[in-house]
Amino acid sequence: MTIIATGLRYDCAGRTILHPTTFKATRGERVGLVGASGSGKSTLGHILVDALQATGKRVAHVPQSPDEALDPLRSMAFHWREAEKALGQPPNPLRQSALFTALRITGGDLRKRPWGWSRGMQQRFVIAMALLGTPDLLVMDEPTSALDPVVAAQTMGLLDQTLDGTDTALLLITHDLGLAASRVTRLMVMDQGRIVEDAPTSTLLSAPQSQAARALCAHRNWLALPC
Repeated sequence: MTIIATGLRYDCAGRTILHPTTFKATRGERVGLVGASGSGKSTLGHILVDALQATGKRVAHVPQSPDEALDPLRSMAFHWREAEKALGQPPNPLRQSALFTALRITGGDLRKRPWGWSRGMQQRFVIAMALLGTPDLLVMDEPTSALDPVVAAQTMGLLDQTLDGTDTALLLITHDLGLAASRVTRLMVMDQGRIVEDAPTSTLLSAPQSQAARALCAHRNWLALPC
């Protein structure tokens, strides 16, 4: 199965934020979308989610911070029940246990509110909710920016293991080239609302063609980061 969305575009106040763009991903593919802040990455992610959902594709979105997904006044159990309802799924303790075990959050007390869990566990809980419906595409927008580097690396490693062997494709949106380079097989580079380069990860890192890609690759300090 190929996931494809064409004609993705966004204008605001007479200004084009996202120029006409096509996105493609094959079943289970790991794709990274990188670029400087303000290049249009998050805009593309939101427009893509809306476009694919409108065509009946199962798409899940993990935001930059768990604060964007979790109500601090509601228990974690409430959030899980609401996710099941939104997906039209009956309660399934076995599915919940499998996801919690894979993402190592089985020790979390679901009676607690989000602030009763660590930030890393909160984000892994959000990822578990996103995977509950077995999406065709998982869109993650700067998913580790609110975490310290060690927790970020652990979280992404657990996600890799959870997705391994599934048909779910991943779009990882980040300005962190090091994070993307270690997690995806294909990189897309965005600049001023356009995809200016799209290549296998190893090819882009060794021989970037666009000015934006060369600028990202020029700073090799990201190679030493754990995530």
